[in-house]
Amino acid sequence: MDREMRARGMKSTFRATGQTGILITGDGVPLDAVVADFMAGAGEWLTPDNDADHWDLIEGQGSLFHASYSGVTMALIHGGAPDALILAHEPTREHMRGLPDYTPPSIEALRDLVEPIARVVNPNARAVGVSINTQHMSDAEAEAYIAETEARLGLPTTDPFRFGPAKLVDALADF
Repeated sequence: MDREMRARGMKSTFRATGQTGILITGDGVPLDAVVADFMAGAGEWLTPDNDADHWDLIEGQGSLFHASYSGVTMALIHGGAPDALILAHEPTREHMRGLPDYTPPSIEALRDLVEPIARVVNPNARAVGVSINTQHMSDAEAEAYIAETEARLGLPTTDPFRFGPAKLVDALADF
């Protein structure tokens, strides 16, 4: 998304919050290595005040629905105080990592949980798009799932790796 935004002349910075993102960008905070009391502050530090037309693209971590990682995710949301949220979902995932008896919830459940949590620190925060990981689907299955999800949620939806991030960048440009 950052590359697409810059190609369009938009101001953006990818804010890495995990080891892989830091290896790619050379900058960021490995949030899972920060003492819990300081995780939200690390997220805040990572996203300094900037021009009104500048976007900080904060790398997501974990899941609000995963018992092992939800604290990191919550701290990242509260520290980053997002304006716009891109929901991430992998529809072929049968269970949460390490929790074989727990099926991941729906995108609707994610939206309905994350928006009020984000509004604790930013009353105007809202979901503006959906990123779908379709790596285990055929092209036809992926296209059908994305179209159905977009129609059901009324949010731009894509697999940015397979089909590019243009829809999600459009959502931010129109925000």
